[in-house]
Parts: sequence; C-alpha cells; structure tokens
Amino acid sequence: MRRRRAFAEKKIHVICDKPLTHRLEDALTLADTVRQSGIVFGLTHNYTGYPMVRQARAMVASGELGKIRVVQVEYPQDWLTTTLEETGQKQAAWRTDPARAGGAGSVGDIGTHAFNLAEFVTGLRCESLAADLTRFAPGRALDDNAHMLLRFAGGGRGMLWSSQVAPGNENGLRLRVYGDKGGLEWLQEEPNTLIFSPFGKPPQRITRGGHGALPVAAHATRIPSGHPEGYLEGFAQLYRDLAEQITARIDKREPDQAALLVPGIEDGLRGMRFITAAVASSERDSAWTKIE
Repeated sequence: MRRRRAFAEKKIHVICDKPLTHRLEDALTLADTVRQSGIVFGLTHNYTGYPMVRQARAMVASGELGKIRVVQVEYPQDWLTTTLEETGQKQAAWRTDPARAGGAGSVGDIGTHAFNLAEFVTGLRCESLAADLTRFAPGRALDDNAHMLLRFAGGGRGMLWSSQVAPGNENGLRLRVYGDKGGLEWLQEEPNTLIFSPFGKPPQRITRGGHGALPVAAHATRIPSGHPEGYLEGFAQLYRDLAEQITARIDKREPDQAALLVPGIEDGLRGMRFITAAVASSERDSAWTKIE
C-alpha cells in the first residue's frame, strides 16, 4: 500500500491488482491520495476486458433486458479442497495467510471478481448483503467458501457464491442476469460466447467477432472469430485501455470512450467495502449488512 500511495503522491500512474489493500482504512487513504493526485489508476479485474463481458454490459445499458430483477454470480474452484498451504505451495500459502491476504480468503481472492463482474455488467450498485463465510479445510485461517444474498439499488435481488473447495471446478466464473424483457448468461471458461434469451423467444448465441457483436466488443477483440481468446487478452485489453487514457492526457485530447471501461480506484474501494461487509455479516450470523 505504501508504494502505491508513494507513486500516487508523485503523480505517477498506477496499475494495481485486487484487492486494493489489506484493510478498508488503507483503501480509503489510498483513494483520497489518488483523487487528489488526479493520476490514472487501473485495477486489474481482468474479466472486464473480455469482449463478451463488455457486450453484456452494453446490452443491459441499452435496455435489451429491461428492468433488472435477478443477478446470479458464482466463482467456484477446487484447488484448496485439501490444506495445500501446509505443503509449502506458495500460492496457497499466501492466499490463506491473514497477514498477507487480509481478512478474507475466497471472498477476497475470487469473490471480489464475482462482485465486480455483477456490478460492471448490470450497472447496478449492491447496497447490502447477507453472507455466510466458511472454513471447511481443517485449521485454515481464512474462508474457503462463501454464500451470499445481495440487494441491489432499484429493487434487484441476487446471489453470490465463491468457493475454493468445490471439486470438479477450475475457474468457473459464471454470471446470469435476468430482467423483465430477457436474460443473459456468460461463463468464463467459454468466454467467447454470450447467451441472450429474449422473453418468449428462442435463445440467441452471440459470439466474439460474430454476428450480433457490438462495437464495444469489437474494441476488445484481437483475432478472428472462432479462435480462443480470453484470460491473458483480458489483461492486455486493460493495459491497452489504460495506455490510451495516459496517452490522451499527454496529447491533451479526449480518450476513446471504450478505454474508460477499465476498473479504477473507486472500483477498488467498492471491492474493499464488499469484503468488509461480507466478513462483518458472517460474524453476525449472516445479518444483513450495508456495503457503504
């Protein structure tokens, strides 16, 4: 956190991984510094760089789903089903250590991705949650599974599941959004396809670079349709968009609007508020807890 704040104070642009900090208090301090400095600050929620995720966001924003009623998001993995951290595996060791990972395990690691994706695509803010965080592996210090109910501004309702102890799952980030006119479904392990289901009509399969793909998806597309494009390209898209933002400042011009979709300091702060609320809710027997 000290290094990020030092760069911001020197007005050096920053690209940061998530979660933003270990503690909400540190995130608030860093956010103030970034706002005062006016730098470009990018947060690597790389799934927001996927073409079909941006396509989904544009379709929701244009009203194709109507008023959003239900948001279902999940991110299951299985790699921490056993106490892998006890074997010396580095990724497992730091992700399950409160001193290095902060106050949450699966919630901070992959739950934040699910939460960010839900808000990014729907454009809705989650106002409160009721969370049940669990440590299934014996002796584990942080949660490895979480179930949550979500309440969104405007009356939408949702559910979020993050787990690292679900055998058979690798990186199963999935989002389903339902409005009064239709629904959308996207699966990270099949990232080039978006399923759109208008109410009363057959589902439509929209593919990256294919018929029905919007300009905002084309902006994030590099190779011809039918070829795999996903995880690494998602990071590349964020770096490209942040470079465009920085270059536009140097050239004293307006940046490409599509380049402004990169999560920033406010999204990082949202993620920290989400983690803090989830932990607080679980500690109070899953009581409804406001995120703000």
